[in-house]
Amino acid sequence: MAKGTIARLMDRGFGFIKTEEGGDLFFHRNELEGVEFNNLSVGQEVEFEKGQGRDGRPQAVKVRVNVTQVDDDGGEGGDDAGDGGGDGGD
Repeated sequence: MAKGTIARLMDRGFGFIKTEEGGDLFFHRNELEGVEFNNLSVGQEVEFEKGQGRDGRPQAVKVRVNVTQVDDDGGEGGDDAGDGGGDGGD
């Protein structure tokens, strides 16, 4: 699967992903898996497959939020909380 970040979101239910190669790739809300369009935000990391739209142009399909993004935040928070409490008293 390819990776990228949400570059733009439009009110009509579509947006664009900034790919790792540097280009923007269109996606439609019907191609989202495991996430609602309204829960996406610009800068969010996603995984997708490259496909073709009905008009023959390239588009992202099977778009889903990169789950490692959530795991990394949770793991780091526990370590920081333990270290910060001991140093803060001095």
